[in-house]
Amino acid sequence: MSSPGNDRESQPTLKRALGRWDLTAIGINQVIGVSIFLMPSQLVALIGNWSPIGFVLAGLASLAVALCFAEVGSRFEGTGGPYLYTRAAFGNFVAFEVGWMQWFTRATSQASVTNGIALALAFYWPMMKAGASRALLITTLTLALAFINTRGITQSARLVNSLTIAKLVPLVLFIAVGPFFADLTKLVPLPEISLGSAAAAGLLLIFTFGGYDVIGVPAGEAKDPRRHLPFAFVTTIITVTVVMTAAQVIAMTTYDDVAGSTTPLADAALAFMGPAGAAAIGLGSVIAMTGNSAGQVLTGSRMLFALAENRALPRFFGYIHPAHRTPSKAIWFTSLVALLLALSGSFVYLATVSAVSRLVTYIGASAATLALRRERFEGRVEPATFTIPFGPIVPIVAILVSVALPFGATRAQLLGGAAALVAGAVLYWLNVAARRGGALR
Repeated sequence: MSSPGNDRESQPTLKRALGRWDLTAIGINQVIGVSIFLMPSQLVALIGNWSPIGFVLAGLASLAVALCFAEVGSRFEGTGGPYLYTRAAFGNFVAFEVGWMQWFTRATSQASVTNGIALALAFYWPMMKAGASRALLITTLTLALAFINTRGITQSARLVNSLTIAKLVPLVLFIAVGPFFADLTKLVPLPEISLGSAAAAGLLLIFTFGGYDVIGVPAGEAKDPRRHLPFAFVTTIITVTVVMTAAQVIAMTTYDDVAGSTTPLADAALAFMGPAGAAAIGLGSVIAMTGNSAGQVLTGSRMLFALAENRALPRFFGYIHPAHRTPSKAIWFTSLVALLLALSGSFVYLATVSAVSRLVTYIGASAATLALRRERFEGRVEPATFTIPFGPIVPIVAILVSVALPFGATRAQLLGGAAALVAGAVLYWLNVAARRGGALR
């Protein structure tokens, strides 16, 4: 009879196949979603010609937070990202709330994005807007992404990489061709803006840059996560800052009514590249949403797996497929939850947790960066392979940036986030009680 130790050794493990560029693609894919195609008009309406500068400042603020993820992530090799960081620094309960909020946000975001794809296609095929056609599209897409994810991390990475490149192609074309038609005088003068408008724009930009926090979640499937995660975090923020700032400048200098447009990049492309350019941008937005949804499946399921792997959820979710070496049950559960939310429309209400989710995740990782530097953690966690310069300054700035998030949230967002945190606490203590009672081992 085999010993328990041998039984554990015989269990399948996740396959380490992700390289630094795969991790970077995951980050870029999650940040550059549909918002880049819509955001220029909202920013111009708030702060006018200051908006390109706003993108740069938001990129620097996001870089401060990303650097914290880079340092703390360089200490870990397992699956879970922020969940692992906060678990080591602050214990099981805080970590569970971080992991729960991240998973919950991934599932609701996936539901929201797949609905967005249906609405985008409804512009060309109105039948996609409602009814059986909409339901069939959402169901087919969700199940297809789940199936690909279960087949292996290599297949998932190839899909995300391909969709990331595909969404960047029309944006790069837009940015490359735009300067030949740009009127840079449209960027001046810089108008006077109120403090309220500046704050609203800043918070909008911080949310636009969101998504990079999931880069470390699939670290358990990365070849060398402690070295590659810092590269991926920093490269992601630099890349998306350049792309989004450049797209904003081109839109503002090639189109006269950016503030009044609901599809500013497509309208600007139509102005200087004609219908083919506008179609390319429209297709790019659909690809961006599809890629974003694929990334939600990958990272959301791994967060659920990490919680189960560390006994914070039933071990059912920690199952690894023996042939494909993927957390298949976590993948299908996450996908089916997203599908039900998408078809029912309830994601509209549940998506309000995103503001509080980012607050919890960003502060958790930034504070863990400072905490794990203390001597008492030596020997308990691996030494960082990447250390942020200037001592505690950058993590403190990152915490301040994170604390600002709820000030821009609506009352509904704050209440929704608080309700999700309470639900997470209930789940945590139910699991603790079940384990103490011997129901879970």
